[in-house]
Amino acid sequence: MATANNILEGKYPAKAHARRVAQYLRSQGHAGSGLIYLEAQKTRMIEDNDEAMPFRQRRPFFYLSGCHLPDSYLIYDVHKDELTLFIPPIDPESVIWSGLPLSSSDALNTYDIDRALPTTDLNDTLASVASEYNGKATVFAINHQISETTSFNGFAETNRSSLMKAIDDTRVVKDDYEVALIRKANSISAKAHIEAIKASKTASSEREIEAAFIGTCIANGCREQSYHPIVACGENGATLHYGKNDDNLIDSTSKQRKKSVLIDAGGEYQTYASDITRVFPLSGKFAPETRSIYEIVLQMQVECIEMLKAGVQWEEVHSLAHRIAIRGLLKLGILRGTEDELFEKRVSVAFFPHGLGHYLGMDTHDTGGNPNYDDKDSMFRYLRVRGRLPAGSVVTVEPGIYFCRFIIAPFLESPELNKYIDAEVLEHYWSVGGVRIEDNVLVTNDGYDNLTTAPKTIEEVEALAA
Repeated sequence: MATANNILEGKYPAKAHARRVAQYLRSQGHAGSGLIYLEAQKTRMIEDNDEAMPFRQRRPFFYLSGCHLPDSYLIYDVHKDELTLFIPPIDPESVIWSGLPLSSSDALNTYDIDRALPTTDLNDTLASVASEYNGKATVFAINHQISETTSFNGFAETNRSSLMKAIDDTRVVKDDYEVALIRKANSISAKAHIEAIKASKTASSEREIEAAFIGTCIANGCREQSYHPIVACGENGATLHYGKNDDNLIDSTSKQRKKSVLIDAGGEYQTYASDITRVFPLSGKFAPETRSIYEIVLQMQVECIEMLKAGVQWEEVHSLAHRIAIRGLLKLGILRGTEDELFEKRVSVAFFPHGLGHYLGMDTHDTGGNPNYDDKDSMFRYLRVRGRLPAGSVVTVEPGIYFCRFIIAPFLESPELNKYIDAEVLEHYWSVGGVRIEDNVLVTNDGYDNLTTAPKTIEEVEALAA
């Protein structure tokens, strides 16, 4: 069986992606001659500065090219099955500062393309294609991603509404190369999580832990982060997307180190993301309350992952997570009542307010999930994925239990719902903040493949933190 590194020795499968997108367009009734047109992200300058902004390649362009170069273009001739990449020509003024750019021959050797031409040839090439098809071909492009200088004269029409959805839906199912990229991102990020836990032993603030994570990612090949890391100590962990990362690890009142740290962070490898969350104790041992919640969340995650296989209904997996949370919180005495009643009244949403996970790929919250944020049901409103999971999709499984005063307060103040929560028992758990455990999982025809290797059992985490 080929390893991730073996697979990544080959070229990014841009041509195969172009064919899949073209097939999707045909399935939607777009038959006949056609041309897919995409633009790379432009070089953008920082306002009032002569430096370029940090570059992030447009994902649709990368999906059909594998190319990181800014100011580039591509066309895919559906009928000829021909993929052409247009790259910036030599600019003598910039060579002084940046060196020679990629040549056409280099591009042919690097990318899975049929032709490499300078961007100065773009309009002439488009005109030639239009003439060849006698003006009967359609250009598929993305609205607001077409330069004013680009000319589609001679084509029958320019369809600006179908291509983005075609690419978004096609991206849901990953091929072996994409899975290898995500696996590589996870492997590097696992090392970074381990180093972050080790750094916490001597760290005095959240930012030192964040620095250990980012530094390890860069040293091992993930120069970019998939998203801004979350490093939340103590009650900061109750904020789902906490981003300050500058709090002290010492409690200002007790002068003791806070109980735990929640770190949600993932490196990006060659444009593909990882997204991993771990919680670890600052003292080397979980406090009893934190350990109790951790055990529940870990059980939520393990049982939900065991459900995964092609065709599973994601809403059912999410529902299982809530039922396990309810059973655990009942056992601790935080909740009162029966499991079914608490589930029907959606009381567990007070402690687990977000969706169980999301698709993962070139974006952290990847495309194709078809969420419904207008759903009136609070248990399902924030699901980023709806429906059945296909084989080849990569999904995060990230259950959590949080003690956020703002979210729980309405339940405590509700005449209908406050009887289900024991406020006296709850008082012992505010300092836990939040516990979330997140892995990235490939869905297969008969099961799953967990791509995340970062330690997560209580024994493993405590051993690293001790």
